[in-house]
Amino acid sequence: MSYMKEFTKGLLKENPNLVMLLGMCPTLAVTTMAQNGLGMGLATTFVLVCSNLVISLLKKVIPDTVRLPCYIVIIAGFVTFVSIMLDSFLPDLAEALGVFLSLITVNCIILGRAEMFASKNKVLPSVLDGLGMGLGFTMSLIVVGAIRELLGTGKIFGFQIAPDFVQPMTIFILPAGGFFTLGCVIAVLGVITKKKPRKISCDSCPSREVCKNTEKKECA
Repeated sequence: MSYMKEFTKGLLKENPNLVMLLGMCPTLAVTTMAQNGLGMGLATTFVLVCSNLVISLLKKVIPDTVRLPCYIVIIAGFVTFVSIMLDSFLPDLAEALGVFLSLITVNCIILGRAEMFASKNKVLPSVLDGLGMGLGFTMSLIVVGAIRELLGTGKIFGFQIAPDFVQPMTIFILPAGGFFTLGCVIAVLGVITKKKPRKISCDSCPSREVCKNTEKKECA
């Protein structure tokens, strides 16, 4: 197993947000500012890595019939820890993320990686998988948040970027702007990562002998 492949796949090729279209609710809700996207992404990454680690360690202990409730309990424990830390040290960010911070518990990205990867693989690959997926999710939130904040307020991370004479387009910090921005980012990524179609020929077809025999029968 290639450890580097497990880490990098979530950055672009299998980006949970922009390719697999998971975690759409927090993406559209909290990305009115790049700072909020960064906070949500890092919080999700922490929970994803820690939950993958624990679930991989306990995969042979957790009964198959109750695995999903067990996964949710494990994830909820780390989400509670993150919530307490943010409330204590970054209360403004915790307030900005609001209910979506608690909803990390049922984020389909985390549950999906727990079910599809961590429960079937060893600890190190599971940690790298969680880290790569989390960072890919974080990058997508930052990109969408930065675009929306720049076009909607003229700022990025609170710093004034656009000249004073440029009128901000407030629609970009509204839900409609979130949908539009996310769609554009997904489209651009699709163009960048687009692969050339494979050339298909009879030589590589496993049924070529059958086709030849069929043609002979038809000719006869």
